[in-house]
Amino acid sequence: MFESAMIPITILAFVITIILILWRPNGLNEAMPATFGALLVLLSGSVSIEDLGIITSTISGAAITIMATIVMANVLESFGFFNWAAEGLAARAKGSGIRLFWLVNLLCFLMTMFFNNDGSILITTPILLILLEHFKLKNSEKIAYLLSGALIATASSAPIGVSNIVNLIALKIVGMTLYMHTLMMFVPATIGLVLLLLLLYFRFYKRLPRVLPSTKFQFYTNLVKANHPPAPPEKHLTHPPHPSGPRPHHYPPHSLEHYPHEHPVRNPYHHPVHDSNHYPMTSQEILKINYENRNKFMRNVLLFVLFVRMSLFIASYLSIPIAFVAVTGSLLLLTWRWIYATIPPTDLIQKIPWHIFVFAFSMYVIIYGLNNIGLTNLLVNQFEQLVKSNLYNASLVMGTLISMMSIFFNNHPALLIGTLTLTNMNLDPLTMKIAYLASVIGSDVGSLLLPIGTLASLIWMYILRQNGVKIRWKDYVTVTIVAIPPTVLFTLLLLASWVDWIFTSLH
Repeated sequence: MFESAMIPITILAFVITIILILWRPNGLNEAMPATFGALLVLLSGSVSIEDLGIITSTISGAAITIMATIVMANVLESFGFFNWAAEGLAARAKGSGIRLFWLVNLLCFLMTMFFNNDGSILITTPILLILLEHFKLKNSEKIAYLLSGALIATASSAPIGVSNIVNLIALKIVGMTLYMHTLMMFVPATIGLVLLLLLLYFRFYKRLPRVLPSTKFQFYTNLVKANHPPAPPEKHLTHPPHPSGPRPHHYPPHSLEHYPHEHPVRNPYHHPVHDSNHYPMTSQEILKINYENRNKFMRNVLLFVLFVRMSLFIASYLSIPIAFVAVTGSLLLLTWRWIYATIPPTDLIQKIPWHIFVFAFSMYVIIYGLNNIGLTNLLVNQFEQLVKSNLYNASLVMGTLISMMSIFFNNHPALLIGTLTLTNMNLDPLTMKIAYLASVIGSDVGSLLLPIGTLASLIWMYILRQNGVKIRWKDYVTVTIVAIPPTVLFTLLLLASWVDWIFTSLH
């Protein structure tokens, strides 16, 4: 239909899509502009119907794996797991703001390891907002914890490919197993994360409070006594009743969500029960877990999730589809919740972000169109000889290229374009692996220099604005400009040395 204008229409579709995804007017869901852009690309003829079949087979496994992971996150939230984790943070901080800094970043790292980077941002940011508000910290002090946590949560998707949907798609394109990715990437990327954390610590050291208020709280005080149901929260109010009358949901007296209008922390995974006689948890049975048993219960759930995550790597090593393992783990957890807590899985129909599959599919259609009109050939001509020259050049060139593309065009399309470029470069297997892994570092870490580099960063800034935490681009960039470039450079050099050492040792 638009064959004569195929190239300009494809480029225009890409530009409009990126602008709308970053701008998100009126809270526009990112799947909508991506779908619109994909339709334009299809109409232009740069992507054929046959190409759609290739695209579907490429991204379906990754999208299913990520959605299964999000299902597990929702199930854990319905058990009160994340609130339990926040209580543990407050208790283990022992009144030290310095200790809290390390614990917050450890939590963000683990949440990305257990789930994925976007899910980690959605899970940890509301919890941290509650904690920091509870300690009555200043805005600048809050930023130290929130920004470091967001950067670590997002960058932590680099060590293992399963923590980021675009990493999984790229793995499929280059034909690398999750096991091989982790073997070559985990050590250099994790050491790079340690450097990033140290740089953030020294950058925020003067802002961190030395002593936190010696207050104690629990998110759900009704969990303390199994056989003594709590009195209605109204009897324990420390604030006068709201002028508009009783609140529709009753929160425990020590919870900072006591009044939503006073502490507007919105947890995207939290859907309180509409029942004026119970606290906002999904199941009445869960409310009856006593305090001692709750710790054991949460640890058991955590061990099960850890087992599922480890199974993904075993499956990858044995050439078993990791999507199958992820879905099986999610179904087992859902079934157990249904039997144990009488919560049917129907609540997840609305909670699962189905748009993720639409977004991933549509973005890949657009990137595939750019590939077909010659963008990747242009990149190949410009960078192939540099990448081929030696392993260190392969790492530095691809890592820097994808970092720059991610900063200005978002890391999802940047990594996909970079990966398709590599497949057209006639590289030897070792150089291909290093160049690909360097691209992942650029996509997951280098992209953090500006807030627009990742969707997770944009979501994070949106949540902060919604909850009254002021952060400007200047506040963000003055931190990332001294932390991200040295981290990326160090990690890229370490990656080349590490992978070269592994293959030299094996041969």
